[in-house]
Amino acid sequence: MTFTPNPRRGYLLGLLAYSVWGLFPLYFKTLDGIPAPEVIVHRIIWSALFSVALLMLWRHRGWWQQLYSHPKRFLVLAASGALIACNWLIYVWAVHYDRMVEASLGYYINPLVNVLLAMLFLRERLRRLQWLAIALAAFGVGLQVWSLGQVPWISLALACSFGFYGLIRKQVSVAALPGLAVETWMLVPMALAWLWLNPQAISMQNDFIGSTQMLWLAAAGPVTLLPLLCFNEAAKNLPYASLAFLQYITPTVLLLLAVLLFKEPFAPQSFIFFGFIWAALAVYSWDALRVLRGGSKALPEK
Repeated sequence: MTFTPNPRRGYLLGLLAYSVWGLFPLYFKTLDGIPAPEVIVHRIIWSALFSVALLMLWRHRGWWQQLYSHPKRFLVLAASGALIACNWLIYVWAVHYDRMVEASLGYYINPLVNVLLAMLFLRERLRRLQWLAIALAAFGVGLQVWSLGQVPWISLALACSFGFYGLIRKQVSVAALPGLAVETWMLVPMALAWLWLNPQAISMQNDFIGSTQMLWLAAAGPVTLLPLLCFNEAAKNLPYASLAFLQYITPTVLLLLAVLLFKEPFAPQSFIFFGFIWAALAVYSWDALRVLRGGSKALPEK
């Protein structure tokens, strides 16, 4: 059966995923007393368990046979799982150590990485307004990077890890939920090994079972998987370059939380840098709306 992309569905799911990701600090700030590696270990374990529960409710016929008949897909999912785990770790560390403004810069850079990957690996072509949006965003990001006076390793690591994750997941022929289940379960042995090698960890103590901290960590399962499912479904229904500028929702919400709620420093001149990025988002949004209204006639030629 041939899969027919649904751009409207893709845009709605992408909007939901990126909005939820922008609000993630509200959740991870409740785990400030737990080291970032331990948070990621539990994020892996509870996401794996939650994925099984979802698979029992949301049946995907033949997905295991489809994977088993193509063993190389397990290697691809192992690679994508490693990338998303690295992204999780860096992000949680940035939230814990009040580096959310740098994290937001990373997710502003990420769409540019996505567009570059789409052009290099997927041979996607861009419309004129998309090129204008890219130019505005690149200039704004470049000014912000220059103003830091150093290589923003947190920003670049977040941008590249999630950019390549999305590219890999778009290429592997497996449904979103089964793919996420396989990704997380392939990381479970490493998560359990970490707990075994760190008996002093908070979650290895006797009073952890049934505690409030355990409940908050267990919530990492649905908190992680639900927006990631939306993202993977959006990636299947949209050109990869189109996902690029939807992602500006995440760093904008993240930046607002960092400055307004958590009082991280934000220099007044930064409004100029981010102004170019917001202008890029406005241009892209107008172009996306034009495509949705015009249908396939507005789409670039293959």
